[in-house]
Amino acid sequence: QVQLVESGGGLVQTGGSLRLSCAASGRTFSSYAMAWFRQAPGKEREFVGSITKLGLTTYYGDSVKGRFTISRDNAKNTVHLQMNSLKPEDTAVYYCAARLNNRVVTSVNDYPYWGQGTQVTVSS
Repeated sequence: QVQLVESGGGLVQTGGSLRLSCAASGRTFSSYAMAWFRQAPGKEREFVGSITKLGLTTYYGDSVKGRFTISRDNAKNTVHLQMNSLKPEDTAVYYCAARLNNRVVTSVNDYPYWGQGTQVTVSS
């Protein structure tokens, strides 16, 4: 199994940037494809983006495409989410998730491993 811990959330103004990190422990990190999801109050958990095991392929949800970038460092067992041009509608709890299969998928149900989340608040 893998354990995931997110960090880097906080309060930022509209147009600002934040970089989230997700630290993994347990089984070999490069065995997992990774993803970021977010959940705003009263809404379903939403796919943000994903990255394959070796970092060769990334895929993003339409609402963040061109503003957010996912990267990973397998030597440091971490995955990052660089968020630029933030908007109030980006306010949510952000979660990292992992799965063993490398196929790009966007459903919450396809990821068995989750972190506890980190709050991102974008003020207008």
